[in-house]
Amino acid sequence: MKTYINPDQSEWSTLLKRPTKTVAAIEDTVNQVFYDVKTHGDAAIHSYTLKFDRVSLDTMLVSKSEIEDAVNGISGELKAAIQLAKSNIERFHEAQQTEKVHLNTMEGVECWQEKRPIQKVGLYIPGGTAPLFSTVLMLAVPAKIAGCKEIVLCSPPNKNGTIAKEILYTAQLCGVTKIVKVGGIQAIAGLTFGTESIPQVYKIFGPGNQFVTVAKQIATKYGVAIDMPAGPSELLVMADASANPTYVASDLLSQAEHGSDSQVILVTTSIDLAESVNKEVASQLKELPRKDMASDAIKNSKTIVVNDFETALSLIDAYGPEHFIVATIDNDYFVENIGNAGSVFIGNYTPESAGDYASGTNHTLPTNGYSKAYSGVNLDSFQKSMTFQKISKEGIKTIGPAIELMAEAEGLQAHKKAVTLRLKDLES
Repeated sequence: MKTYINPDQSEWSTLLKRPTKTVAAIEDTVNQVFYDVKTHGDAAIHSYTLKFDRVSLDTMLVSKSEIEDAVNGISGELKAAIQLAKSNIERFHEAQQTEKVHLNTMEGVECWQEKRPIQKVGLYIPGGTAPLFSTVLMLAVPAKIAGCKEIVLCSPPNKNGTIAKEILYTAQLCGVTKIVKVGGIQAIAGLTFGTESIPQVYKIFGPGNQFVTVAKQIATKYGVAIDMPAGPSELLVMADASANPTYVASDLLSQAEHGSDSQVILVTTSIDLAESVNKEVASQLKELPRKDMASDAIKNSKTIVVNDFETALSLIDAYGPEHFIVATIDNDYFVENIGNAGSVFIGNYTPESAGDYASGTNHTLPTNGYSKAYSGVNLDSFQKSMTFQKISKEGIKTIGPAIELMAEAEGLQAHKKAVTLRLKDLES
């Protein structure tokens, strides 16, 4: 990791740039796939699965027998671990449920707000080099709690034409209603338009590579909502001389191993710690099965040394990390003042891995600086708020004249008349 010492604030924007392709570089490919899937349905899906995943499928739909085989193929220990994680994620997301908001804004004017589930949701679960069955937990659990009626899961098939048994086991455990062997742009397109095998959904969730990220953004042009623009994973660690360099290095590598386009950043007030962490990264990297991928990510990564916590906080907020670990002598300073981060991990004994798997918080988070404006996935992500109002005869008499005056001032006479007619009837 290249080290930068006290970079000028004017250099921060360039220094903190993500190693991602521009939308323009990917958009043409995405648009072509979308057009083909919209026009040819399953046939286009099969064609792109053969092209990108190098496998020909008789059917995209996962059968009951495949799910049964997956359930039987998982060790008892792993099942227990998944169930423990599911329990914590359920508890944390169930606690996010809110009561109906109800009040009379004035006499005879009754207003309330209720949460209703999004009826049809699509969950995209990356496969390939790392089948992320943990993401099934993070998406299907809150979808089920929210009351979504259709929960459609898409994940790319491997070279044998199957989905990882861990994904299938977790999906059936969490109540997914349909599992489809399809990945990448074509999966997002299928969920957007619907095909003979893939139901059309109202909102698409889940992380993915840069092509999936752009595909989700294109999906919004066709009236489908998305959770957020979640792309390649990233982590920023704020550490000082009190931090354990071995822990810090392991945290940086835990994100670097996600993919070659991932990015990790170390911000520190200690040059000695920076040097120790860089040595640890090099040492631990040699032991990783995914060291080639992690090495590529480390090339995109940086160590930034600053003079004080105030400068560090400004730099971190400017970056807006997906994951933010703070391991300093004064963690409270950062916890109380951080403005832009997807999820925060506090202290030497809170690895980012805990949030990825089992602490209870959700690991589907905004990347690429979107934490400045987006929340991570939570229970509300699978619901929408609906407002209601009920006005009595006395209520319309009280509020009506104000509505008439405001409508007339805006030049909207039909709005005014809708009130005037009622008031005249009540006067007769």
